[in-house]
Amino acid sequence: MKILKETYNRLLIVAYRLPFTIKQANEGVELVQNSGGLVSAVLSMAEQMGQSGSSTTPKIHWIGYGDPTLRHVEASTLENENFIAHPVFLEDQVNKGFYEGFSNDLIWPLFHYFPTYASFRDSDFMNYQQANMRFLEELTAVIEPGDLVWIHDFQLMLLPDMLRQAKPETNIGYFFHIPFPTYEIIKLLPRTWRQALIGGILGADVVGFHTADYAQHFMNSVSEVLALPSIEQRVVLPDRSVTVGAFPIGIDFNKFDLGGQTDEVLDIKKRYESLLGDTSVIFSVDRLDYAKGITYRLQGYERFLNQNPDWHDKITFVMTVVPSRDKIVQYQEIKREIEETVGRINGLFGTIGWRPIVYSYMSLSFPELLALYTLCDVALITPIRDGMNLVCKEFVASRHDCRGVLILSELAGAAQEMTEALIINPTDTQEVASAIKKALTMDPGEQERRMKFMRDHLQNHNVFRWSYNFLSAFDDAATNHSRLETDLPVQPFITEYENARQRLLLFDFDGTLAPLVDDPADAHPSDAMRQALSRLATSSDLVVISGRNRAFLEKTFADIRVHLVAEHGAFMKKPDQDWQRLDLSTDDWVEPVRTLLNQYVDRFPESFIEAKETAIAWHYRRVEDDDVENQATELATQLRSMSSAIPLSVIQGSKVVEVKPAHHSKGTVASSIYEQASYDFIVSIGDDTTDEDMFRQLPNWAYTIKVGTGSSYARYRLARQRDVEALLQLMIEAPVES
Repeated sequence: MKILKETYNRLLIVAYRLPFTIKQANEGVELVQNSGGLVSAVLSMAEQMGQSGSSTTPKIHWIGYGDPTLRHVEASTLENENFIAHPVFLEDQVNKGFYEGFSNDLIWPLFHYFPTYASFRDSDFMNYQQANMRFLEELTAVIEPGDLVWIHDFQLMLLPDMLRQAKPETNIGYFFHIPFPTYEIIKLLPRTWRQALIGGILGADVVGFHTADYAQHFMNSVSEVLALPSIEQRVVLPDRSVTVGAFPIGIDFNKFDLGGQTDEVLDIKKRYESLLGDTSVIFSVDRLDYAKGITYRLQGYERFLNQNPDWHDKITFVMTVVPSRDKIVQYQEIKREIEETVGRINGLFGTIGWRPIVYSYMSLSFPELLALYTLCDVALITPIRDGMNLVCKEFVASRHDCRGVLILSELAGAAQEMTEALIINPTDTQEVASAIKKALTMDPGEQERRMKFMRDHLQNHNVFRWSYNFLSAFDDAATNHSRLETDLPVQPFITEYENARQRLLLFDFDGTLAPLVDDPADAHPSDAMRQALSRLATSSDLVVISGRNRAFLEKTFADIRVHLVAEHGAFMKKPDQDWQRLDLSTDDWVEPVRTLLNQYVDRFPESFIEAKETAIAWHYRRVEDDDVENQATELATQLRSMSSAIPLSVIQGSKVVEVKPAHHSKGTVASSIYEQASYDFIVSIGDDTTDEDMFRQLPNWAYTIKVGTGSSYARYRLARQRDVEALLQLMIEAPVES
């Protein structure tokens, strides 16, 4: 990892919570370091970067929310052997709206698929913005060139882009610790909020999620919300790209494996065994939350007891619920429902000598938790939705004896890794009941096989591997900053181009050979693009196939030996020849269409009509009205329903609606061109809906390449218009014969 040490200076962590609890002591304050997964992972990350916490290497700087009581504490005392804390102080009203409001009353329920629990308050979003800005202020006061900043979780979704704007050269990573939902859920957020949140995350260089599903959901939302292109696992921005990946968080395997064998844990385990008697034990532990599915779990256990009376007196369900947000009415109601269900089940099935459920509402110490992990026969982990769920991993890691059975919800992120668990749907109480019986009667040999498989996985994918993988992806993203953004197999493509005897190159103009601009008259290829086209035309049949009119194309490419196709196939001009009109349709349809288009120009004064020889188009690139896309769709629908003496084609392109006769298209012309010679290499590149005809009608071995976002018939994709120029530069560097 020597490169990482040379690449980055210090590690700065930004998360809502600080890595230690601050307690008053006789001589000031005492810092008690937390033992959570994130803290362990960060320490391992620091080790990889050469930051051991010794006097010769920088400590980890951690920016997090500071309790108001810390305002009077000397900054020099807010550090220990590993961390230097930088508390972010927020006004009570801001913190309440930011943390309790927007974060916990909106994002948490919504992203866990509980939209009815979500509260949409404008004031909360304003406080969320303000709090993220306060974190930025504290962060920018600390940051130095070469630092690596790692931002964590849903409370700070705006911060990566804020930091990118303030410090453009900063190395920024972001990790999302809860589920990232489908776009249908994201769409419930007001438009400006979802744009701000998705755009905020994209300020990072690397964005991490627990599972591939969450990463894909995020990529889909990026496409839908911001219409940005993506190539494989990278979101492509105009000046850089963002790597998006799945990095399932692990645990400190040895801590649980060895910890379960200590004398203290064994003593507690012995005491619990004497209290529970000679019964099989099911164990679960959860924080109080509606996403944990505790009531469904109890109902599944009740169904098991109803269906299996022979197990009465032989089984005990030890269920611990850890207090969380229990001052909130909604959580109080969940707690009341759990306790009523426990009481009802114990009342129905319990006897003087047997209690079916041993329920406690309390936090467990680490030795107590390990004692129950190693004591139980079955761990019942059934959240309705969970980003990862580390409890199931802790249970497996603690089972040094390779015995015991894990029942796990398919809706926990961990289910994608812990495939040897009994995977169930948490809301299917019959499936839960059946899984309990299967677990209790499972052959010891099968238990051992399943447990060994999961333990091996956890040992190889522990919390240190998680941080290492994230940092490695970060380093890869930094080294590939200026890469050609494409899923095209570039080297095989270039090799085929070099070796071909007869080559056909079909290129769209706007958005392909030239960037899209507000005024179409201002569009032109760069000097480098023109030089590339001139070179390519000496060894290939080069065709510019565009919706532009004849005069524009002839002027733009006057000094390049190129075939020109104008107005989507209505006209064609071969080098050193006159224009040939391919479309012979009458123009009776034009005036009725123009009349309708004029109504939309009146509605949107920044839009305009472009009249071509065989087509007419309404351009609205300069219109800023949010409703203009809906209106463009409505216009296209009206145009398609108009009666006409000849078939018309209505094309919805990029900020344009165009109408033309349907007899000719880019596809028909492309087909006629490639059928005229024995081409053994064909590449077609375009960015608009009109290019889909060309992609569809070329032979399936041709290289068809879509530029930008959207579904396509093309086999490959280039992310941006500038990537077209980069690809053409690679082509002209290839040694080919003219």
